Amino acid sequence: MLTHASEAPSRPRRVVVLGASGFVGADLIEHLRGHEVPTLPLSSADVDLRQAESVERLVQLVDEGDSLVIVSALTPDKGKDVKTFMANLTMGAHVSAFLSRVRLAQVVYVSSDSVYDDQASLIDETTRCAPQTFHGLMHLARERMVTSALQPLKTPLLIIRPSLLYGARDSHNGYGPNRFLRSAREEARIELFGQGEETRDHVYIKDLSRLIGLGLLHGSQGVLNVATGQSVSFRKVAELVASMADHPVWIECRPRTGPISHRHFDIKTLLSRFPTFRLTPLQEGLADTLRQMKASAEKTMPIAV
Repeated sequence: MLTHASEAPSRPRRVVVLGASGFVGADLIEHLRGHEVPTLPLSSADVDLRQAESVERLVQLVDEGDSLVIVSALTPDKGKDVKTFMANLTMGAHVSAFLSRVRLAQVVYVSSDSVYDDQASLIDETTRCAPQTFHGLMHLARERMVTSALQPLKTPLLIIRPSLLYGARDSHNGYGPNRFLRSAREEARIELFGQGEETRDHVYIKDLSRLIGLGLLHGSQGVLNVATGQSVSFRKVAELVASMADHPVWIECRPRTGPISHRHFDIKTLLSRFPTFRLTPLQEGLADTLRQMKASAEKTMPIAV
């Protein structure tokens, strides 16, 4: 169940973001500052959560009454093995040790829909968690770590589980919108697994940032899946991307390496708790992402002399 401490929005005293230099963290910082919310961005350069001394460092930097957003993690592109899994658990253990020592106004943990069973075709917040990857297992374990650390202090905890994210500054290059946009621009082609039949729910990064911001303003606690409620096939995504390019783009089909699976979300919790929130349609989000990619490329182009 998702509840709000206050139905009327109230600006947090200060929001500390762990993982502020990453894809999600950087966009969140930009969103919060755009709404004049005081922030303290912390990256691994400021606090290396893999080290035991990070606990004392956080105690020094974070004040009682602050709100904390945790988005720091080694993502699958950094490794999908046991070593990466254990490093992420170590980070979670150090954050949890800190959380048990400082009374915060609220904690937001940004998890992942990978905590659910890969074979679950229709998902809501009551769907059983049964992760089948180290990434999903890591997030579920860290959810439990943070929950356990906060319970004695009764600190409100909001767990957010987003579906697949896309946006111009994503560096993971995962299969889907981000990879398709880059390969269409740079190589004039898009590769699909099989015929691209699988359906997924793709979330624009700015929607996630706005929802985290709303959760902070309302002091929300509980679990919230972040999805659009509209799943589309990877082929449809590829066709949309190709139609937006200013040159012909070839869509190639490669042999499938795994079984076909589909994932859909029931977003009744999101719609009921944030009834005025407008989710970005996929075509609109892709177009905005493409514009940002082009603008970024133009800024980095060498000046002719």
